[in-house]
Amino acid sequence: MLNVFTLANGRLFQEEIESLEELARFKPIWVDLESPTPEERRWVRQHFGLSIPEDAMDEDIEESARFFEEDNGELHIRSDFLIDDNDEARSVRVAFILNQHNTELKSHGVLFSIHDEDVPVFRLLRLRARRMPGLISDAKEVLLSLFDTDAEYCADTVEDIYDDLDRVSRQVLSGDVTDDKASEVLAAIARHQDMSGRIRRNMMDTRRAVSFMMRTRMLNADQFEDARQILRDLDSLDSHTGFLFDKINFLMDATVGFININQNKIIKLFSVASVALLPPTLVASIYGMNFQHMPELTQKWGYPAALCLMVVSAVGPMLYFRKRGWLK
Repeated sequence: MLNVFTLANGRLFQEEIESLEELARFKPIWVDLESPTPEERRWVRQHFGLSIPEDAMDEDIEESARFFEEDNGELHIRSDFLIDDNDEARSVRVAFILNQHNTELKSHGVLFSIHDEDVPVFRLLRLRARRMPGLISDAKEVLLSLFDTDAEYCADTVEDIYDDLDRVSRQVLSGDVTDDKASEVLAAIARHQDMSGRIRRNMMDTRRAVSFMMRTRMLNADQFEDARQILRDLDSLDSHTGFLFDKINFLMDATVGFININQNKIIKLFSVASVALLPPTLVASIYGMNFQHMPELTQKWGYPAALCLMVVSAVGPMLYFRKRGWLK
């Protein structure tokens, strides 16, 4: 899918392109390629003179090769964006190519973005730029606004984790944690732990990308200040994610503690039963020795007496355990 974005009256408008002739009618500041076909790549190469690298979406690219500037002034940035689905949280690699000045098209910069699936941050920026005139004026501000929106998306995700962990905390601290409830709590904690780690990794990646843009001196004074504000917002999220890790570890330890308590209750029942049955076993073993003078061999009351003695020897320890409260 090939989408181009143009500016009109300070607003960002989106157009879906289905042919090379249709692409030639627009002068976009942002060209977005979602899972581009070979034909769409060819349109971009013919109209903009830009060849999209085949390894643009590779996940195993070296970290040092994710941010670089070509001799012709093209800026290449490969950054990860967070996707928070209900079933699975993941990161999507997006390749950016910023053509800062295109003499053939008499353009003062076009941003190209290539990715394999739709990114929520892109949808948020499109909606915001359509409703807020003057938010974006050139391609560099599109890239900065994407990173700014990504920071806000991470902050919203952190707030959602806060809310969900509050619910989990009430379940754990209620004291009535069964094995089934503990399994649900552990599954929720594991999801939030994974999400918190992805948020920290995404923030680190965004911080590196914004710092790279600042080092290239491609930003004007206002854009440079916006980039610094993005870095400050990312720094403020570090303390929140650190607190989330601590809270998740506390809930994990508390839940595992309740699981151990439930297991200890079961082991205690077996221990009490084994101790209570030890005296009857001793009596049975003694009366089971077929000596000549054993009463069960010569007296009618021998076996009933042995059985009564076994019952008494079992009831006595049970009454003692109940008095001490060990059977609760």
